[in-house]
Amino acid sequence: MTSGPGTVCDVQPGLGPEAPGPSTRAGRLGNAGSGTVIVTVPGLRAHVPDHWQTRLAAALPNVRPVTPLGLANLSLDERVAELHRTIEAAGGPVVIVAHSAGVITTVHWAARHADAAHRVRGALLATPPDLADELPAGYPSLSTLAELGWLPVPRRPLPFPSIVAASADDALGDPALVRALAGAWGSRYREIGAVGHLNPASGYGDWPGAEPLIKELDHPEAPR
Repeated sequence: MTSGPGTVCDVQPGLGPEAPGPSTRAGRLGNAGSGTVIVTVPGLRAHVPDHWQTRLAAALPNVRPVTPLGLANLSLDERVAELHRTIEAAGGPVVIVAHSAGVITTVHWAARHADAAHRVRGALLATPPDLADELPAGYPSLSTLAELGWLPVPRRPLPFPSIVAASADDALGDPALVRALAGAWGSRYREIGAVGHLNPASGYGDWPGAEPLIKELDHPEAPR
């Protein structure tokens, strides 16, 4: 399979539903880089108890979630500011674990706060929307997102290692367009199978495939 400029493309369906179960997750992540804080960045959702990011935060002591603002508050500026506060409050190295529009929040944060990028060991960017066409019913229009600063999406290399975890059948992200975003960001591109938008509506719940990707990023010299 071809990949975009600057992208390393791996097909790894084992990081989808066939990955190891939750019974071994906490032990492996608990042995990851000493002192690293995992910062989860939600999409446009509100608090969802069954979301894999919520479950990750409940299972591990070193997770600091960025507060979900929900569809009632679509402010990009507030999301970027909350992510920055969370990273600053961590007091040490972090691994960002972003999902959906949280990926777009993360790349905007990186563009605005290059001086703080040294705090980030890496970023797991799961199922970003491509924002090339109107989103499904229930989501904001592209014109609304543009008015609030979400568009255009930054397309410059991220100043830290990153992995884009892409679904083969995500209604919000065409695989070819998501691969192009990964190339623009200098991210490794991982296909994780037909996992929809990797949310409870798609059957996730737990996403055990997150753990090996976080571990891959969680060391001082993680490869780009």
